[in-house]
Amino acid sequence: MSTPQTPMPPAAPGTPYSGYTSPIPVVRTHLGHALASEWTKIKSVRSTMWTLGVFLALVIGIGLLTGSVVGGSASEGELGSESALALGFFGLLLGSICIITLGVLTTAAEYGTGMIRTTMTACPSRGRVLTAKALVFFALAFISTLVSSSLVAVAQVGMVDAREPSGGEWLKATVGVSLYLALLGLLSLVVGSIIRHSAGAITIMIGAVLAPLVIALFMFSASLEDLRNFLLEYSIPNQLSVFYANSLSESGPSGWDPLWIMLGVTAVAFAGAYALLERRDV
Repeated sequence: MSTPQTPMPPAAPGTPYSGYTSPIPVVRTHLGHALASEWTKIKSVRSTMWTLGVFLALVIGIGLLTGSVVGGSASEGELGSESALALGFFGLLLGSICIITLGVLTTAAEYGTGMIRTTMTACPSRGRVLTAKALVFFALAFISTLVSSSLVAVAQVGMVDAREPSGGEWLKATVGVSLYLALLGLLSLVVGSIIRHSAGAITIMIGAVLAPLVIALFMFSASLEDLRNFLLEYSIPNQLSVFYANSLSESGPSGWDPLWIMLGVTAVAFAGAYALLERRDV
C-alpha cells in the first residue's frame, strides 16, 4: 500500500511560496518573436498566395505583353529618344491593387475573424504587434515588386529598340518603384488597422488611388484649373509614373519626390493607427 502524502503546511502570511518550480522555461519575449509569428501567419493564409500570384501575373504578364507589342510594331529607331523602362508602368499600376488588398488583409482580416484577440493575448504589447506586421509585410511587398519589376525591365530593354537606360533610370524603375509600392501597401495595412473592416479599407484605398485622377480628368471649368492640376500632379498614378520619367503633368513631383511624399503620409497614418490601437478595445 502506498503511504499517503502529508500535505505541506500553509506558508505564513507574507512568506513567498517556493515549493514548486515550473519545468517550462520562462522566456522574455521581444520583437523577434512577434516577427516570427507574423511571418508564420502571412505565409500560411491563402490570401497571400492568391494576391501575390495575381500581382506577379499582372506585372510580368502585362509587362512582357507591352514590350512584345511595342517592340514588334515600332519601326527601328522610333523609340530611340525614350527608354523602354517606361513600359513597365502599366503592369505595376494594375498590380498595385493586389498590394493594397494584401496590406489591408494583413491587419483587418484578423479583426473580422476575431483572431486579433488571440494575437493580443499572446503579445500584449500592441505596438509591437503592429510593428511586426508592418515590417514583415513591407519586406514581402518590396521583394516581390523588386523581383517582378527587374525581370520586366530587363525583358523590355531587350525587346524594344530604344535608348539604353542610365544607371539612375534603372535604379528608379526597380528599387525606387518597389519602395513606393511597398509603402503604398504599408499605408493600406495601417488603414486596415484603423478601419478594422477589410472591404471598407480596400474601398478607401482604391478610391484614394483612382479618384483624384478620375475627378481631375472631368474638371473642365477654368475656375477649377488649379485644383485640377493639383489632383493630377499628386495622384498616385502620376507619382508612380515619375519613377519612369514619364509624368502625366509638366509640373509637380519629380525625381524621388513621390517616395518622400508617400513616406511622410505613411508615417503620419502609422502614428495615428498606433495611438488608436492603444486606446481602443480589441
